[in-house]
Amino acid sequence: MTQLELALDTGISARHLSFVETGRSQPGREMLLRVLEQLKVPFREQNRLLLAAGYAPAYPERSFDDPDLAPVRDALDLVLSGHEPYPAVAVDRAWNMVAANRAMLALTEAVEIDPKLLKPPINVIRIGLHPRGLGPLFVNLGDWHAHWIKRLESQLAATGDEQLAALIDEVAGYPVPEREASEPSAGEMLGPVRVRTPDGGELSFFGMFASFDTPFEVTASELAVELLFPADRATAETLHEPGDPQ
Repeated sequence: MTQLELALDTGISARHLSFVETGRSQPGREMLLRVLEQLKVPFREQNRLLLAAGYAPAYPERSFDDPDLAPVRDALDLVLSGHEPYPAVAVDRAWNMVAANRAMLALTEAVEIDPKLLKPPINVIRIGLHPRGLGPLFVNLGDWHAHWIKRLESQLAATGDEQLAALIDEVAGYPVPEREASEPSAGEMLGPVRVRTPDGGELSFFGMFASFDTPFEVTASELAVELLFPADRATAETLHEPGDPQ
């Protein structure tokens, strides 16, 4: 985005924006908020920038267990339980598990997981790709290992979060079987998540990533839900109990 494009989108003169960028002018609080919103800066970083400029934070931050966030917790429970028998998990900004439904937890029973990976906070990226976590369950581990590193790098570019940087370094060092150490070429679609089952079968999923559209504070703005759906009829039939509607 050019300086002129940003000025037009925020309704600020290009001259004034230039003076702010070069330090010749001090931005007002409302101007900062307009620029930060246009640049889609996350709430937490907006608060930090406002403080750095000498202004009060714009968004409150509460713990997930705060009574004021009860409607948020209820909404997550509704989404997770309503998605069964398909897997779903809610995560925070650092990809630590906030909640999961029974179908997601059932996937973890198919492999012996290192107890260290199960100590709170449980990080879904770490436990999902670690060789002593769920990594061995992935048929196409190489593709998804590369996909998640790119996704984390994109998030890091927007937040500068040191925890994410450390997580990327850790995950990048996980071993990937040579025959699976592939990455979709340019223009090639990433295929479904393919998961091995204890009986030698295979489940296939595609995912949907959901977040709150109108968050009212920092913690809620950083919550997200990963919903997995069957990518083929065989997977749907395996997950449904006999007699269940499909």
